[in-house]
Amino acid sequence: MATARQIVALLSSLNQGDEEQFFSIALQVAAAEAKRGRVAVATELRDLVNQGRNRKRLQTASRNSDVVVPITRPRGELQNLLNAVTPKARVSDLFLTADTQERLLEAVTQQRNREQLRQHGLVPVSKLLLIGPPGSGKTTTASALAGELHLPLYTVRFDNVITRYMGETASKLRLIFDQIATMRGVYLFDEFDAIGSKRTADNDIGEMRRVLNSFLQFLEETRNTDSLVLCATNHKELLDSALFRRFDEVLRYELPVESVARSLLASRLETFGFQAEWWTIVAKQTTGLSHSELIGAAEDTMKQAILKGCGRATAEILKEKLMRRLAMREDFGSAS
Repeated sequence: MATARQIVALLSSLNQGDEEQFFSIALQVAAAEAKRGRVAVATELRDLVNQGRNRKRLQTASRNSDVVVPITRPRGELQNLLNAVTPKARVSDLFLTADTQERLLEAVTQQRNREQLRQHGLVPVSKLLLIGPPGSGKTTTASALAGELHLPLYTVRFDNVITRYMGETASKLRLIFDQIATMRGVYLFDEFDAIGSKRTADNDIGEMRRVLNSFLQFLEETRNTDSLVLCATNHKELLDSALFRRFDEVLRYELPVESVARSLLASRLETFGFQAEWWTIVAKQTTGLSHSELIGAAEDTMKQAILKGCGRATAEILKEKLMRRLAMREDFGSAS
């Protein structure tokens, strides 16, 4: 039956008036019961949840159903381990390859229809590994997925998670994964190589091996939760090989190709007079720049246009800002 922690979470969501969170935890209990072979109890729980959700839909039929789930801020020690925001971004806001966007939308569809999949003994996508250079869209992907699913985005603060005391890092990870199990959201482990490095690395120590083993164990437990876990890294080569098979999807991010860079700049500068013919002037300066660097150049262009009082940009201004970003990259490398 339900664990003490799940009962606490149920009562907490009830007191806060968060029905959807209440239903999600109840479904987690149902999934656990089904796993133990108690199919009748699991079915009864799921039927009751479906009845409750149908009642809620009828009550809100006259209103827009696209409602953002109220954010539940981390409490206690979790306040120092997680940053919480409520993003409004969408996958359509991302400038990624068509294949990557399609796979992200497929993950969203599976999450939205997760109970339908579970009724057939299938598990929806819930663990994504994002690999790519700095500024290529990994963090904004987490925001977009949270926005699409109307969920809070919780970003793990590795600076507070990783400590020098034996066993403490794993204990903090346990707290985070308990939150993942009881509070539905999108959870981002950014710069994931901080704990996911190869266990055979020359600079490895026993404690970090234990931390990685604990993380792998905790990650397996997320199959029965309604949360979405994302791990992002700039350094694929550092990751332990055991990690890759623990994820449902591995998405690879690259620097934007010419068509993506052009679309990104045109979208950002649309209200500042961007013209198609600008591309022949600035195309060369976009080569090698990341998504975030292109966005930075576009925003610098907009600022100059606003401060000059004309509200209109030019290809020459944009070219200058792009060249400045290229110079910064040459001076400091591609570090984020």
